[in-house]
Amino acid sequence: MISARNIHKFYGNLEVLKGVDLEIEKAEIVSVVGPSGAGKTTLLQLLGTLDLPASGYDTRISIAGQDITGLGEKQMARFRNEQIGFIFQFHQLLPEFTALENVCIPAFIRNTDRKEAEAQARELMDFLGLSHRVGHKPSQLSGGEQQRVAVARALINKPAVVLADEPSGNLDSASADRLHQLFFELRDTYGQTFVIVTHNEELAGMADRMLTMVDGQIET
Repeated sequence: MISARNIHKFYGNLEVLKGVDLEIEKAEIVSVVGPSGAGKTTLLQLLGTLDLPASGYDTRISIAGQDITGLGEKQMARFRNEQIGFIFQFHQLLPEFTALENVCIPAFIRNTDRKEAEAQARELMDFLGLSHRVGHKPSQLSGGEQQRVAVARALINKPAVVLADEPSGNLDSASADRLHQLFFELRDTYGQTFVIVTHNEELAGMADRMLTMVDGQIET
């Protein structure tokens, strides 16, 4: 599902990623751990097409059979919208919209019919235990509910890959535990591949495979 070869990334003169290679199978849940500054979030941003790898290297990044290193800006944006879902530590919900509207946003960007998008959003929210919260705005939701809305938003377009950056880092322990279990339920139900950057040892240990990053490289 994800194949990456020789990824380098610089910020100024600082080399953050130093030739990273990565292989992740379909429906696999992989955790990425390591000290702060090791390059975990940078790697996630590159896999998610939010940033570009350094040029001048024989780099290849393939996701769901698509070589993304050769895509133009518009093609990249479309691929990102259709094939990749993002879950961040802070839910990034738009405060002026209801939970249902927040979930629907990626589908609207994809030009999905409103009725179809809302039906899909309601199905996801029901699965996530949020059917009674569809009309509530983010400020009316608990932290755990806000993060589950963000999960539903990440899944609305049925992406092949879900990338999560410290998804439970802002939650209390009970909400974090529920979210961790949810990832496995989602994988079993919808077949998505998950790549999760986390400092949470429990979540990291639950994954099918744990990768450790140190100084811009994945330890082998």
